[in-house]
Amino acid sequence: MKVLVTGGAGFIGSGFLNLSVPRYPQHQFLNIDKLTYAANPANLLGIASAPNYAFERVDIEDSVAVQEVFVRHVPELVVHFAAESHVDRSIQAPRAFIRSNIEGTFNLLEAAREVWIGPGNRRFHHVSTDEVYGSLGESGLFTEATAYDPSSPYSASKAASDHLVRAYHRTFGIPITISNCSNNYGPRQFPEKLIPLMLLNALERKPLPVYGRGLNVRDWLYVDDHCEAIWAVIERGRVGETYNVGGHNEIRNIDVVERLCHLVAEETNTPLAELMQLITYVTDRPGHDLRYAIDSSKLSRECGWSARETFDSGLRKTVRWYLENQAWVDQVRTGEYRNWIDVNYEGRGSAS
Repeated sequence: MKVLVTGGAGFIGSGFLNLSVPRYPQHQFLNIDKLTYAANPANLLGIASAPNYAFERVDIEDSVAVQEVFVRHVPELVVHFAAESHVDRSIQAPRAFIRSNIEGTFNLLEAAREVWIGPGNRRFHHVSTDEVYGSLGESGLFTEATAYDPSSPYSASKAASDHLVRAYHRTFGIPITISNCSNNYGPRQFPEKLIPLMLLNALERKPLPVYGRGLNVRDWLYVDDHCEAIWAVIERGRVGETYNVGGHNEIRNIDVVERLCHLVAEETNTPLAELMQLITYVTDRPGHDLRYAIDSSKLSRECGWSARETFDSGLRKTVRWYLENQAWVDQVRTGEYRNWIDVNYEGRGSAS
């Protein structure tokens, strides 16, 4: 099978490829990625020379380039990770999210429609987010039947792309599946997100800025568990269906930061009090959803998936990876990341 992966040099996409390329030697994997600020070819060094892996630098916003890739390779499976994903960036510069997340998805669907003619075993799997559902109160869970109610330009753009994918299934017969996941964490995550940002700041004894009072609740999903879930949907999910993917780890942001402080103190022999005093509360961001929580029972029931990592085990693995991969950290932090932090996080908070 020819598998086209979009955004495979990013955090979750690279996790998917690092898992998949050695596991499925009978499949040919083509990674297309624009290589924006959060994409890092170093994420894929372990598989870069594998005989069943190839990379092409392609911008999914370029309809001609996308069409050419589909015509040349005629993939049977598309796994669509490529997206602008950071909420704070979508507030500062929403146009990039509209172009990448909506127009880019449209270009991929159009290309698939052009080349997937006649019978065949094909699938377009679209990776999305629980943020399309909006905010929960103190109780309840997002299900696949929850009405969409996005709060940010990011979540609105992902909601629009979800609707496009479903429309192409219903109108043109494109065989699709969609997964909506909770907050991902793990190795190789670009350090604008909550966990790596706080972790690296703690290691450098920089302030740990927390929005509001840190009471916003997120469900945390370890990246390897997410990638396993995607394969479960691809292999056992029903065409045309949506599957929610959650880690069953509902935790307040302030509790995440405090757990990180405890782990860093333990792993680096640093006095805990020294790290805890770095926590700083800053003005909340606009439209900050209070709580996300995922009901993954459909995925478990139909596809036999369940998360393997607890939040504590996954967080410890994450901390150790960053501690053991200082060269990766240095490479990232000397690039656009530092400029972005200086401009957008001076005296403000992290994101989740």
